[in-house]
Amino acid sequence: MASLDHAAFEYGKWSKSEEEIIKMADNFIELKGDNYKKTRDFPYLSDGTSRLSPYLAIGSISAKYLMVKARAANNNKLSSGSEGITTYINELCWRDFYRNILVAFPHVSKNRPFKRETEKLEWNESPENFDRWCNGKTGFPIVDAAMMQMNTTGWMHNRLRMITAMFLTKDLLINWRMGESYFMSKLIDGDLAANNGGWQWSASTGTDSQPYFRIFNPLLQSQKFDPDGTFIRKWIPELSNIKDKKIIHEPSKHLSAKEFSKLSYPKPICDHAASRIKTIAAFKKLSMRA
Repeated sequence: MASLDHAAFEYGKWSKSEEEIIKMADNFIELKGDNYKKTRDFPYLSDGTSRLSPYLAIGSISAKYLMVKARAANNNKLSSGSEGITTYINELCWRDFYRNILVAFPHVSKNRPFKRETEKLEWNESPENFDRWCNGKTGFPIVDAAMMQMNTTGWMHNRLRMITAMFLTKDLLINWRMGESYFMSKLIDGDLAANNGGWQWSASTGTDSQPYFRIFNPLLQSQKFDPDGTFIRKWIPELSNIKDKKIIHEPSKHLSAKEFSKLSYPKPICDHAASRIKTIAAFKKLSMRA
């Protein structure tokens, strides 16, 4: 079983009054909204996203308020004008979209996949691999750093939620329900609709229109969205002294066995290319049964 007794959560840092939350929202939209599309996918940027999700989750601020404010800042336009604000509006729409999915397809709130045909997908039962994923010990730096961020702070950057979820379901082929449940046990902004929708999107059991062979390459994701390894160094102490941005993303490949052993960092839990082939085969097998 995965351990739930990590270092104390930093939940207290999220505590804000209603006035503070509104000011936080207004400042983000007015001062940072225009750059949102350019900054939102980079977890090392502390102000790349609004970080309003915890307050949306408990109703301290509404999506309607944010929509009205964003539209006003965009010259009362929803789909044109500022590229950044338009992107932010789209993200608010996705949040409501997943809530509507719960209403229209209530079976997804009952631990069932949106795509019923994926119910019989043969998942890999591996408590050890699941535990390593939960505790940030997969040997894939970007995945481990993301898990450590959540385990420590109770929050995870959205790009990293996609990377970690897809890694669990596509690289390790572990049931999305296990990851969904673990996230809800940790996230300060845990929301049934958004969390379920995100996990099923990543697992290709949900509303994603793309085929099941959409599988993120964790190395490429790491190189693209944390190019200098800034985020990785922050959350993985074992790798904090690696300055070479080529090595930081895949230390086991670029260091000698002796050098790597000194890091006390685990070797990769799997081979991404091989795992991708196995996952696609599992989905193909499922489609052949239909």
